[in-house]
Amino acid sequence: MDLVPALARWLHIAAGICWLGLLFYFVFVQAAAMKDAAADGTAAGIVRHVMPRALRWFRWSAVVTWLAGAALLGGRFTDAFTLSGGMAGIGIGAWLGTLMLVNVWAILWPAQKKVLGLVPATDDEKAKARRVAFLVSRFNLMLSIPMLFFMAGGWSHRADFGM
Repeated sequence: MDLVPALARWLHIAAGICWLGLLFYFVFVQAAAMKDAAADGTAAGIVRHVMPRALRWFRWSAVVTWLAGAALLGGRFTDAFTLSGGMAGIGIGAWLGTLMLVNVWAILWPAQKKVLGLVPATDDEKAKARRVAFLVSRFNLMLSIPMLFFMAGGWSHRADFGM
């Protein structure tokens, strides 16, 4: 086993577990907990101490997952992203993962910065940002299921791209 593909595979899986685990945590655990915490006045602790840390891990595990996946594709990267050369399955998964990554950095993170008070925002802007974060998180959750299906299906052709 070559060291670089083995390390890339390990990083891809470990970072992917972190990324999707945090996505599921935000959608299924934290969203409900925030409602309860807002009702009893304890939401500030979650917003101040948990969310920034969790969002940092979430953002950067997304980047590491994508980069490690790209490294795994190696010379077949273009085939995967053009859905050619027998790489359509893994390519669809890669495109879904790429869309999720872009959502995290270009839409979700700017909204969360407003919610967390890291950038100036009015109460109306914060309310809109909460809604955007809610919707983008659910969208990424929905993308994660087919993304995992296509990525796992692509492993059957692992010999084709150096694994």
